[in-house]
Amino acid sequence: MKEFYEHIFDKQQAVQDMPSNKRIAQWAISLLHLLFPERSSSDFKEVADVKAAFQVAESDLYELLLKTKACSSCNVKKVSEDFFLHLPHIYETMLTDAQSIMEGDPAAKSLNEVIRTYPGFFAIAIYRMAHELHQQGIPLIPRILTEHAHSKTGIDIHPAARIDEYLHIDHGTGIVIGETCIIGKHVKLYQGVTLGALSVEKNLANTQRHPIIEDYVIIYAGATILGGETVVGHHSIIGGNVWLTTSVDPYTTVYHQPNSKFIETKPIV
Repeated sequence: MKEFYEHIFDKQQAVQDMPSNKRIAQWAISLLHLLFPERSSSDFKEVADVKAAFQVAESDLYELLLKTKACSSCNVKKVSEDFFLHLPHIYETMLTDAQSIMEGDPAAKSLNEVIRTYPGFFAIAIYRMAHELHQQGIPLIPRILTEHAHSKTGIDIHPAARIDEYLHIDHGTGIVIGETCIIGKHVKLYQGVTLGALSVEKNLANTQRHPIIEDYVIIYAGATILGGETVVGHHSIIGGNVWLTTSVDPYTTVYHQPNSKFIETKPIV
């Protein structure tokens, strides 16, 4: 047992200065509150106060990157600076997501309601920040952020997935979007949708394993779409509970027949 205790002690010493997952998630949530003050009780008196708050957030990110030893070969100062240079674009993309939810959900009464209450918006917003860090070669913090959103919403989006603007996640619980998934503009996903891999063999780690969803696709609840060669053509509709492992042409409806072993498809007229 002594060796076991020594082993745990050594590990504790090695990570004692590292920020916790909770601290990293708090940074992202605080930044989200800065971007969308309707989510918080921020009380800025003038523009200089806003600028100062973002400077603090940038300094906090730099500290988190340093303490997590985020990247042995990258300049963490430059990473933090570049992240905040790109933040206006990230913010504009988040606004398109909120607008898409607002326009696509009859229950949504205002953008304010979407931004403050919708788990889909929260999960997408956290993903947008995590994806930017992932694109800059940061390996750990992006996963911590998206897994925090996953734990809060039930929506599992890998930070490496490539998702264009105007993503609408409705309800959202149980959605899985895999690492190499590519999603176009104006895509709508309902609860329980899985965009996954056909195989989880480790030797496929650096390959396209997850599907490509083109623009203006709607995927209804419980649908499972698998495989890196599976492309859902633009303006298609995938019905609830469909299991799909082959590509479908643009303007196609795919639906499940409860009394049949087969999936039926038909062109959208």
